[in-house]
Amino acid sequence: MTLGQVIRDARIAARLSIEELSESTSVRIGLLTEIENNNFVHCGGDTYARGHLRNIANKIGADPLEFIRMYNEEHSLENRAIGDLLVENNVMQVPHEKKVISWKVPASISLAVLFTFGLIQIVTSNQSSDSQPTVVASASPTAEPSVEATPTPSQEPTTSTEVSDGNVKVTLNAVRGNSYIDVIVDGKRVIKGSLFQGDTKNFQGTRAISVYLSNPAGLDVTVDGELLPPLGGQNEEVRRTFR
Repeated sequence: MTLGQVIRDARIAARLSIEELSESTSVRIGLLTEIENNNFVHCGGDTYARGHLRNIANKIGADPLEFIRMYNEEHSLENRAIGDLLVENNVMQVPHEKKVISWKVPASISLAVLFTFGLIQIVTSNQSSDSQPTVVASASPTAEPSVEATPTPSQEPTTSTEVSDGNVKVTLNAVRGNSYIDVIVDGKRVIKGSLFQGDTKNFQGTRAISVYLSNPAGLDVTVDGELLPPLGGQNEEVRRTFR
């Protein structure tokens, strides 16, 4: 079990939502979500990461020393092998001897480049008179269809969430991970809190349903029976309104 999984299980055992933990530790929800996914890239380095772990452990009743020990084993650069760090910093790269190149080699290369450049100039000048009319003639017929064709499909998706009987139905299914949701149906908030992996929530309104999602990549969103493409990436925060 990774450190992120241990933190998430301890938070759930302490009966704290990720929002409540964020308020009590002053660590933003997005960063807490990354930590629970065992991602410490945006913590600002080992020192800040350990500080966050101490703060989180004290709020959920866990042992901060155990969190720090697991972090050092899984993520800390200080415990990596010296040889790995030296290779990354090019200290242990094998030096290469500089080869002495005869003056004849660059001279031959320069002559070849000049000959190639001159040949290209000759071919280009001979073909320039033929190429320009074809560009002018082909520009006018290709430009007009592209302008006329694009508006028609772009208008249809805006009405894809409209319902003829005046009702809208939204289903949130946490199939790939946890998410924090805030749902407003017909101007009234109906839920605000965590949606854990495996949970499903259904909502129905007469006018509109607005949703706020953190970690939308973990959710399947279905509107009026139609499964939508992912609304965002992992640990992103999005807001959408369906009518």
